[in-house]
Amino acid sequence: MATRSAAMNVMQAAAKKASRGLLRDYGEVDQLQVSRKGPADYVTAADRKVDEILRETLSKARPGFGFLTEELGETKGDDPDSRFIIDPIDGTTNFIHGIPHFCISIALEQRGELIAGVIYEPLRDEMFWAEKGAGAWLNERRLRVSSRGQMIDAIFATGTPLRVNQDGDKRTGYLREVNAVLAVSAGIRRFGSAALDLAYVAAGRVEGYWEHNLSAWDIAAGIVLVREAGGFISEVGGGANMLKSGSVLASNDRLFDGFGQLVRGAARNG
Repeated sequence: MATRSAAMNVMQAAAKKASRGLLRDYGEVDQLQVSRKGPADYVTAADRKVDEILRETLSKARPGFGFLTEELGETKGDDPDSRFIIDPIDGTTNFIHGIPHFCISIALEQRGELIAGVIYEPLRDEMFWAEKGAGAWLNERRLRVSSRGQMIDAIFATGTPLRVNQDGDKRTGYLREVNAVLAVSAGIRRFGSAALDLAYVAAGRVEGYWEHNLSAWDIAAGIVLVREAGGFISEVGGGANMLKSGSVLASNDRLFDGFGQLVRGAARNG
């Protein structure tokens, strides 16, 4: 049976508490107050409410910790070495369109190292979680990345660049990467939630995932999950500074090197 630390219990309890109102709002999606932050980049009243509940609940249990959240950015705590990295709703566009694929993501970073992550998908009550050295789990079931070793048998997930006019060059490069992966794999999926894409890599539901131009809160919890499930994860270019660059590529141990070379090669050959 899975053994959770005190910090993990706090993180999971916060996600569960915040999800109650989120599920009610999802059931009334047509009535949500939605403001537009930018093209294809929305914030809802539900986002703000979940962020508030998470911060309040986590602060009560760990009063000295800081925060980095999508809604409010960085808040320093009395403990300079510890902070929670939060995305209150990863998959907001799915959420406001009534598409049942979104999650709450919470990571714990201490002394610059990610040590715990929770990705909670409330509609299916799927709690993906991991702690450094303690493995990755889905509820009470241990997770391992897929064992597939041939690209032709593998499914990969990705995300598309936004803002067609402004990001035209990025989209051109991305399409080269997609074409390269499509040519040698069993297919590509675009689900609309980076956190769940990484959780699915950890769970072996997809063999790999890559994306550019993400934020730390999109990927922090998923980084812990992939590593603890036996997978490999880096920037697309091979570096290790994923939270800063927003570039991520993840896969199992058998496909990681070849997958990375394929995507990087497609980018270089444009």
